[in-house]
Amino acid sequence: MIDGKAVRQKLIGSDEERAVSPVIGVILMVAITVILAAVIAAFVLDMGSSVQQEAQGAADINVDEDANAITVEVTSLNNADAINISGIDTSSGNFQYASNTTDVNGNEGGLKGLQVGDTVTLESTTDPNTGTITAVAVLNPGESDEVQTTVGSEEFELGSV
Repeated sequence: MIDGKAVRQKLIGSDEERAVSPVIGVILMVAITVILAAVIAAFVLDMGSSVQQEAQGAADINVDEDANAITVEVTSLNNADAINISGIDTSSGNFQYASNTTDVNGNEGGLKGLQVGDTVTLESTTDPNTGTITAVAVLNPGESDEVQTTVGSEEFELGSV
């Protein structure tokens, strides 16, 4: 016949062998309490407010391969202070301003500090002319906390490629 006390002893163990379970329970409860306190402290102390805001804006970039020209129009600034154009260097002689384009804001050939409604048209002066033009929204320009975010980019292949 099967002795129930012997089976119980083997399956459940003695009082000393079962003492591990309460210790693990206490450790888990302390760990959960510490994690919960850290999460509450993060909300109370507003630790997430140091995340820097991203600059937002919009610009249309139109590459006209037939006319060998690129037109950029700023359509929105949202929270950005300005839109800058990069990837195009008018001083190298590879591009010139189209006859219907004025030097916007007088800033570095009109490629920086663009505002809503500003349109810049650049004509290619070299054949072939390839690269990437990029519109960058800028928040707090020239300051230590300046933020730049790419809002548009377009590859171009102008001329005989």
